[in-house]
Amino acid sequence: MTPRERFLRVLNFERVEDRLPMVEWAAWWDKTVERWNGEGFPTGLSLEESLRYFGLDPMIMINGSAISDELPGPDAHGAPIIHDEETYEEIKRYLYTDSIIDKIKAVAKELKQKHDRGEIIIRLWLDGYFWFPRILFGIEGHLYAFYDHPKLMHRINNDLTEFNIRVVEELFPILVPDMVGFAEDMSYNHGPMLSYGMFNEFLTPYYRRLIPHIKKYNVKVLVDSDGDITRMIPWMYEAGIEGVYPLERQAGVDVVKIRTEYPDFLMMGGYDKMVMSKGEKEMRAEFDRLLPVMKSGGYVPSVDHQTPPEVSLENYKIYIKLFGEYAEKAAK
Repeated sequence: MTPRERFLRVLNFERVEDRLPMVEWAAWWDKTVERWNGEGFPTGLSLEESLRYFGLDPMIMINGSAISDELPGPDAHGAPIIHDEETYEEIKRYLYTDSIIDKIKAVAKELKQKHDRGEIIIRLWLDGYFWFPRILFGIEGHLYAFYDHPKLMHRINNDLTEFNIRVVEELFPILVPDMVGFAEDMSYNHGPMLSYGMFNEFLTPYYRRLIPHIKKYNVKVLVDSDGDITRMIPWMYEAGIEGVYPLERQAGVDVVKIRTEYPDFLMMGGYDKMVMSKGEKEMRAEFDRLLPVMKSGGYVPSVDHQTPPEVSLENYKIYIKLFGEYAEKAAK
């Protein structure tokens, strides 16, 4: 089977013939790669070449962000770019532009042949409706903006929806991705950063407006949110979202419990990255924990975030060996 066939079958709760897909949805930290280079990992490889080096199924992201690379960044990480309507107007020339759309389409055309042959899995990354205003308002300013600038919050998410619809309508006739993942990061290790009421007011209407455009192409819709998203799963169902990743174990996410309570909810990730530096026994125990969910379908196992630099190249290769073993077990 091709990587793409494996991935699509699992997302559709269908049987795979050889093994589950083996993906790294976000690859590795720069510092992790630097360490591995010092331990024998070849330098100068592309992302696809690096994934193939480890025997992984290449998952390639098409970046569909509404933000141009030319937008001046904040003064510091998490600092605001805008403060009000006036400053939003000042930066709009860097958002939602024709050149962004053209770049997305150009990338799709480059990847199309490999994708058509099933050699790569394509994940389309779109800005989500919690994530995007936070980039603009900054981390603290964003949380105040729900109360101080609700009309502007709605205006931003309406503008983003129009752009996201345009991405779908112009990209998908060229290349239909294998999933759409919305960047959100709206939870931390004690649960959501916003209430159900806020989610329902500021996010749900825009997801409900956009998702039908995606579903015309029968593409699965997932959300990328770190932290403990468990309490938010019913909210996501209401918005039309079908799954979530990366399911961080250290934040308290339990994919076994989620599969029991939500049997048709799609999941990707869930493998506790913190055991990867501890050795084969601990890594095997983690795969044993996940195996029943791997067998259930609708779950793409992967590291629950990027592999940290504490993980040696030797230990990562042990992880890959075990991943292949359990991916085959889950298909039987």
